[in-house]
Amino acid sequence: MKKSLVAFLLIFVLIATGCVNTKSSVNEEKKNDGQTSASKPVIEILGSSTGESDINILRDQLVKNGFDVKLNIQPDYASFKAQQDAGNFDVALSSWTTVTGNPDYAVRSLFKTGGDYSILADDEIDKLIDEASTESAEEYTETYKQLEQRLVFDKAYIAPLYISLKAQGVNKDILNPDTVRLAKSRAIAWETIDFNDTSNRDTDPLIVQQAISTLTSLDPIKGNDGSINTLNTNMYVRLINLTDDDDITSEGSLSHNFSIADGNSEYYFLLRDDINFAKITDKNAVDSGERVGADDVIFSLNRAKDQNSVPDHRTYSLHEHIKTVEVVTDLDELNIKQAGSESTVKDALEKDLNNKISQLVADKTEANNNQGKYQVVKVTTTEPFPQVLNYLAHQSAGIVSKKQVESINTYDVESFDVNKDIPYGDQNTVTEGDKYNNTLYASGPYILSYKNDYEAIFLKNPVYQKGTDFEPKISTIKVRFIADPDSALSSLRNGEIHIFNGVPETKYNVVEDDSKLTLQRKESNGVTYLLFNTKNRDVATSDDLRKAVLYSINQEDFIEYYQGNKVKAVSTVSPLVNTGNELIADSNKVKEFLQNYNEAK
Repeated sequence: MKKSLVAFLLIFVLIATGCVNTKSSVNEEKKNDGQTSASKPVIEILGSSTGESDINILRDQLVKNGFDVKLNIQPDYASFKAQQDAGNFDVALSSWTTVTGNPDYAVRSLFKTGGDYSILADDEIDKLIDEASTESAEEYTETYKQLEQRLVFDKAYIAPLYISLKAQGVNKDILNPDTVRLAKSRAIAWETIDFNDTSNRDTDPLIVQQAISTLTSLDPIKGNDGSINTLNTNMYVRLINLTDDDDITSEGSLSHNFSIADGNSEYYFLLRDDINFAKITDKNAVDSGERVGADDVIFSLNRAKDQNSVPDHRTYSLHEHIKTVEVVTDLDELNIKQAGSESTVKDALEKDLNNKISQLVADKTEANNNQGKYQVVKVTTTEPFPQVLNYLAHQSAGIVSKKQVESINTYDVESFDVNKDIPYGDQNTVTEGDKYNNTLYASGPYILSYKNDYEAIFLKNPVYQKGTDFEPKISTIKVRFIADPDSALSSLRNGEIHIFNGVPETKYNVVEDDSKLTLQRKESNGVTYLLFNTKNRDVATSDDLRKAVLYSINQEDFIEYYQGNKVKAVSTVSPLVNTGNELIADSNKVKEFLQNYNEAK
């Protein structure tokens, strides 16, 4: 009886306090032109714990504009991806960094039907992506503007939040900051870095840091991740490079010059003759005696574009537009017109050369640039595709030794046994211990001598562009493995490392307030945006609902939160192409699109 009475009183209290709306509570729920909570669209935001600040800002903006918001915050990326694959979201907090510096890479995998990361299927977007890929930089701005118009404003498949900055701290008491480069796309180049006291070049090491100690592979085509991007970039020379602002350049590359023939399908590269492969003997870097030449370029690019050239090939999709690679021996072939010019390919290749081209040779040992004897490599693409140059500047297009790689990779690819076969570039061959057997041949400015769990030791290639501005300045580089950013920053401040590439935005002031440090920063190619679900949710079928979310976003709130260390974005192309488009938050448009959405239900 006592229990029954208590239950009755509890029910009465619940009814009195929670189940009956008072006039004031009803009025509180009536917002946004009389819209009640029951009629508000619910938007589920999916993200990971690292993006919680962004998610909170988004939630406040959406609530303010008439939405109910449900948060789905996962503890790590794996959990986030599982939720995304299961479709448990309306919008997913996403990001993309264009590491090759070209806009095709910024859209093809993400938004083209069937792309590696695409959940879209829009014929008009497919058409614009393919059209822009065939155009030169002077031509494609309008095409990417149309692409953004369709992707963001007409269909609202994504909603942009911001562009991030890229920053690194440098010990200016030890290093000359003017020699330390910070690039938008490419990994940091070591060869130009120098001490304030240049007499220390051969006695003191340059000490840098990276988070990951387990290396995917020292074979450049077998990895494209944070464990090896910087290392392989500095171990293998490429036909061309990116400047720090993502322009194509021959500086610091295997080529004196390059040229695109009329039609944008044939690309010519005039090779240098002052780079030899380095190798390791008794943990010292020595000249292998083998020059880097056209046969190595042909071998490297053919295996780069072939998905089946090595087991676990991870970068072939970057080079799928390469059709053929060949050495040119007929000097008359260079007299064709170059793209966008009345001058010839030969004119472009000879620009600023002290010794003009008098002969083309097939054998790299016969090349002698001082005598006018050169090698020219021709790359032909499957279709007109000027952006192939950006992919040739990527670390996966690093030039390996044909002779050395073929002597190491003697296994059959189809029957490769991971427990028995040791491929070229396996990190076990450079790790201290019983399995150490360094068989690397490096065409770049540095070669990895050995590593352990604590650090990796790189040594200067003794035959790399000697006497030029790109001959490596410092003889030894130590890469310390420090996973935690706070620990890395502490090591920088304590003088244990000289450069920390990747200073968190919340710690910029710590570096700036330290008298012995300098902070280098610039706009990156990293864009954070919302990706809308395309299946089994209202946002998948209603353009109006997606647009209502789009125009609820005020990018100024994010910029203010990050103390000005973010930049406005429109799409993943924004850091690369100035289309003139801009997203401006507009509550009136939100109301209009929500009204359209409700009327259509």
